[in-house]
Amino acid sequence: MSDTEPQSAAGKVLWHFTMSLDGYVAGPHHEMDWATGFTTRPGLIDEYVETTGAILGGRSGWDQYPHTGYVYGGAWNGPLFVLTHHPEDATPGDGVTFLSCDPGEAVRLGLEAADGKNLEVFSPTIGRQLLELGLIDEIDLHIAPVLLGEGIRLYDNPGHEPVRLDRVGDGDPRAALNVRYRPAARPKTDPAD
Repeated sequence: MSDTEPQSAAGKVLWHFTMSLDGYVAGPHHEMDWATGFTTRPGLIDEYVETTGAILGGRSGWDQYPHTGYVYGGAWNGPLFVLTHHPEDATPGDGVTFLSCDPGEAVRLGLEAADGKNLEVFSPTIGRQLLELGLIDEIDLHIAPVLLGEGIRLYDNPGHEPVRLDRVGDGDPRAALNVRYRPAARPKTDPAD
């Protein structure tokens, strides 16, 4: 299977997540422990560390992981913005700015701080809002071979029209991506149990 071309630092607004095959980007309480143990192309993490100028996240994610040391295993250091309705009671963190503004203004501030590099969006809710506003340049997903069954979806917008996407890279941008998996081997259980 082909992979995407390396990420570039082009001042993009990049909605970026590792996602389960069934569309979840976090467990029910923003747990991320499921997202470990998968392999990626060599140098992928370094690619994001080098091309990311700032990060925009949401309050629920911040409350679950309230310090910047989690970003790319602690390899990334830079401005992190947390969009929240209640910045006054947020847990402070080094390099973290709590914003209580509209999502478009948060993007403007984040891109300014990114200084020509990419602004990565680490929030499903904020990403959806930015997509509706036409402010997402790319959606970059790493689909992990796992089915979570519950959690926080990348995109949830009941009652609205589907959002059509163009695939980035060579070939037909409207072509469906074909993936095939098998359940990982695990001990068989006796159906009589």
